[in-house]
Amino acid sequence: MAKIPNIVPITDLRQDATSIIKRVTASREPLVITQRGRAAAVMVSMEAYEHFQHELELLRLLARGEKEIEAGKGYDLDAVLAEADSLLKEIKP
Repeated sequence: MAKIPNIVPITDLRQDATSIIKRVTASREPLVITQRGRAAAVMVSMEAYEHFQHELELLRLLARGEKEIEAGKGYDLDAVLAEADSLLKEIKP
């Protein structure tokens, strides 16, 4: 079953930003901010944002690797695994 997103109108955010930020930080779940009844932005905790950025970087590296393999380029497996281990250590679950 799909999870229902947390939604807050922008007027509520303006009126009580401090408690909404605390809620986002504590829940570690994204918060959809609406304006005139439509989704306008998404707020996430800094921890979640950093986690997403590390995951995105890993995906970029994998995509680059796929392109390089297709082009016939190659790298030493030990060097690749060492770089991957380094990136994975930065990710906090």
